[in-house]
Amino acid sequence: MSKRALTKYLQSLPKEELENQVLDLYSRFKPVKDYYNFVFNPKEDKLVEEAKAKIANEYFPLKRKRARARRSVAQKYIKQFLLLEMDAALIADVMLFNIETAQRFNEAKRINQEAFYKSMYNSFEQVVQFTEANGLRAIYQKRIHQVVEIAWEQEWFNAEGLDRCLEEMKLA
Repeated sequence: MSKRALTKYLQSLPKEELENQVLDLYSRFKPVKDYYNFVFNPKEDKLVEEAKAKIANEYFPLKRKRARARRSVAQKYIKQFLLLEMDAALIADVMLFNIETAQRFNEAKRINQEAFYKSMYNSFEQVVQFTEANGLRAIYQKRIHQVVEIAWEQEWFNAEGLDRCLEEMKLA
């Protein structure tokens, strides 16, 4: 259904029936519920803290023995925050927190999987592009450079790629 057809259909509905449809969507679909909860009560700081706790739990679990170290957990939150159009500075903070947490984990327990480093490179590239696109370079430049320094210290095989990424975005 096109947006135009949907608009025409919605305009033809009585107010009460439209309200019932919105309530039905709210109760059936979690993304709709999340959207309305955010729109009417945008506790961005609370959402960010919840996301950081989940990300930290991936690397430093409180209830299980082994860390899962899944980048997908952080990516899920970042995608959700982008959809909700949260404050760009908070999104960038979560992006960097994910990489910094992975680096702390790598310092404690060396990871030898190439996929981990490729994944962190993708996350790094994403945060550099995001901060540049949203005019947050000045705010996050120090943390971004620190990520690169730690990558060199931990001898990441793609540390040179991180440097190159910075040069391409003119952050070096």
